[in-house]
Amino acid sequence: MTYLYLALAIIAEVVATSALKSSAGFTRLWPSVLVLVGYGLAFYLLALVLKFLPVGIAYAFWAGLGIVLVTLVGILVYGEKPDLPALLGLAMIVGGVVVIQVFSSVASH
Repeated sequence: MTYLYLALAIIAEVVATSALKSSAGFTRLWPSVLVLVGYGLAFYLLALVLKFLPVGIAYAFWAGLGIVLVTLVGILVYGEKPDLPALLGLAMIVGGVVVIQVFSSVASH
Protein backbone atom coordinates (compact mmCIF):
# COMPACT_ATOMS: atom_id res chain seq x y z
CA MET A 1 0.00 0.00 0.00
CA THR A 2 2.90 2.36 0.74
CA TYR A 3 4.07 2.48 -2.87
CA LEU A 4 0.51 2.86 -4.13
CA TYR A 5 0.08 5.91 -1.88
CA LEU A 6 3.43 7.23 -3.06
CA ALA A 7 2.42 6.79 -6.71
CA LEU A 8 -0.88 8.57 -6.08
CA ALA A 9 0.93 11.36 -4.22
CA ILE A 10 3.28 11.82 -7.17
CA ILE A 11 0.40 11.87 -9.64
CA ALA A 12 -1.49 14.43 -7.55
CA GLU A 13 1.63 16.60 -7.34
CA VAL A 14 2.21 16.36 -11.10
CA VAL A 15 -1.39 17.35 -11.81
CA ALA A 16 -1.14 20.28 -9.39
CA THR A 17 2.21 21.47 -10.72
CA SER A 18 1.01 21.18 -14.31
CA ALA A 19 -2.13 23.17 -13.48
CA LEU A 20 0.03 26.02 -12.15
CA LYS A 21 0.79 27.09 -15.71
CA SER A 22 -2.90 27.07 -16.63
CA SER A 23 -3.83 29.02 -13.49
CA ALA A 24 -2.10 32.12 -14.94
CA GLY A 25 -0.79 33.24 -11.58
CA PHE A 26 -3.94 32.10 -9.76
CA THR A 27 -6.11 34.39 -11.88
CA ARG A 28 -8.17 31.52 -13.37
CA LEU A 29 -10.52 29.79 -10.93
CA TRP A 30 -10.64 26.12 -11.94
CA PRO A 31 -6.95 25.59 -12.64
CA SER A 32 -6.26 27.35 -9.31
CA VAL A 33 -8.67 25.03 -7.51
CA LEU A 34 -6.96 22.05 -9.16
CA VAL A 35 -3.60 23.30 -7.88
CA LEU A 36 -4.84 23.62 -4.30
CA VAL A 37 -6.70 20.30 -4.25
CA GLY A 38 -3.86 18.48 -6.00
CA TYR A 39 -1.20 19.72 -3.59
CA GLY A 40 -3.46 19.06 -0.60
CA LEU A 41 -4.02 15.46 -1.69
CA ALA A 42 -0.35 15.01 -2.60
CA PHE A 43 0.89 16.14 0.81
CA TYR A 44 -1.74 14.10 2.65
CA LEU A 45 -0.71 10.94 0.78
CA LEU A 46 2.98 11.71 1.25
CA ALA A 47 2.36 12.05 4.99
CA LEU A 48 0.87 8.54 4.97
CA VAL A 49 3.88 7.23 3.06
CA LEU A 50 6.28 8.73 5.61
CA LYS A 51 4.86 6.42 8.28
CA PHE A 52 6.60 3.55 6.49
CA LEU A 53 9.43 4.96 4.36
CA PRO A 54 12.35 7.15 5.41
CA VAL A 55 11.82 10.75 4.37
CA GLY A 56 14.94 10.80 2.16
CA ILE A 57 13.84 7.75 0.18
CA ALA A 58 10.24 8.93 -0.18
CA TYR A 59 11.36 12.38 -1.26
CA ALA A 60 13.82 10.97 -3.79
CA PHE A 61 10.97 9.11 -5.48
CA TRP A 62 8.58 12.05 -5.14
CA ALA A 63 10.96 14.63 -6.55
CA GLY A 64 12.66 12.47 -9.16
CA LEU A 65 9.59 10.95 -10.71
CA GLY A 66 7.67 14.20 -10.33
CA ILE A 67 10.31 16.10 -12.31
CA VAL A 68 10.26 13.54 -15.11
CA LEU A 69 6.46 13.40 -15.28
CA VAL A 70 6.05 17.19 -15.20
CA THR A 71 8.56 17.39 -18.04
CA LEU A 72 6.47 14.90 -20.02
CA VAL A 73 3.34 16.97 -19.37
CA GLY A 74 5.23 20.06 -20.52
CA ILE A 75 6.15 18.28 -23.75
CA LEU A 76 2.73 16.75 -24.43
CA VAL A 77 0.40 19.48 -23.18
CA TYR A 78 2.34 22.72 -23.50
CA GLY A 79 4.58 21.88 -26.47
CA GLU A 80 7.79 22.48 -24.53
CA LYS A 81 10.97 20.99 -25.99
CA PRO A 82 13.76 20.07 -23.57
CA ASP A 83 17.27 20.17 -25.02
CA LEU A 84 19.86 17.38 -24.84
CA PRO A 85 21.39 18.47 -21.49
CA ALA A 86 17.89 18.54 -19.96
CA LEU A 87 17.16 15.03 -21.26
CA LEU A 88 20.50 13.75 -19.94
CA GLY A 89 19.74 15.27 -16.55
CA LEU A 90 16.34 13.60 -16.51
CA ALA A 91 17.96 10.27 -17.36
CA MET A 92 20.32 10.69 -14.41
CA ILE A 93 17.38 11.42 -12.10
CA VAL A 94 15.61 8.26 -13.25
CA GLY A 95 18.84 6.32 -12.81
CA GLY A 96 19.16 7.59 -9.25
CA VAL A 97 15.64 6.50 -8.37
CA VAL A 98 16.31 3.06 -9.89
CA VAL A 99 19.57 2.69 -7.93
CA ILE A 100 17.76 3.54 -4.69
CA GLN A 101 14.94 1.09 -5.37
CA VAL A 102 17.11 -1.78 -6.57
CA PHE A 103 20.22 -1.50 -4.43
CA SER A 104 19.40 0.44 -1.26
CA SER A 105 18.72 -1.57 1.86
CA VAL A 106 16.91 1.47 3.27
CA ALA A 107 14.06 1.32 0.75
CA SER A 108 11.25 -0.93 1.94
CA HIS A 109 10.29 -3.67 -0.50
